[in-house]
Amino acid sequence: MQASEGTAGMTGMAGAVLVLGGARSGKSSFAEGIVTRWPRPWIYVATSRVYDAEMRDRVAHHRAGRAEGWDTVEEPRDIGPVLDAAGVRPVLVDCLTLWLTNLLLDGCDIAQARDGLLSALRRRAAPTVLVGNEVGLGIVPDNALARRFRDEAGLLHQAIAREAGRVVFVAAGLPMEMK
Repeated sequence: MQASEGTAGMTGMAGAVLVLGGARSGKSSFAEGIVTRWPRPWIYVATSRVYDAEMRDRVAHHRAGRAEGWDTVEEPRDIGPVLDAAGVRPVLVDCLTLWLTNLLLDGCDIAQARDGLLSALRRRAAPTVLVGNEVGLGIVPDNALARRFRDEAGLLHQAIAREAGRVVFVAAGLPMEMK
């Protein structure tokens, strides 16, 4: 990544890029493009859990579409230690909302997990790109768990966006710089 592109030489949350968008908006491809501007090897932190064949196909599709040079770490819950272990290597976390889903379904303390993630991001000595689904633009969900998920996702994205050096919203494959 060139110094003029916003986060070169920055560390911690100033070196973080938050990429938000809806399902199939192009956010993951856009985020990968940001990370691959830095020298390899890159770390791809995959937060999804594979529960069925359809999800297995999605994971395979994402992997097949990535450029060479990625080391994939599958971590559905404990992202902080992975970020710490990455050292000076660029990291892509995809995706925050799947991570949040895992935490909610496992009965974790969401505020504590969010604070832990923010602390790990502040310690980073290299660029970090985080992908999340913007879920707050639709209708109010009809059940308590879905409403909590929507609210927690919004709070998580706000907390990261406040400190991130850059925030981008992707819709229909088009990036819109927000910060």
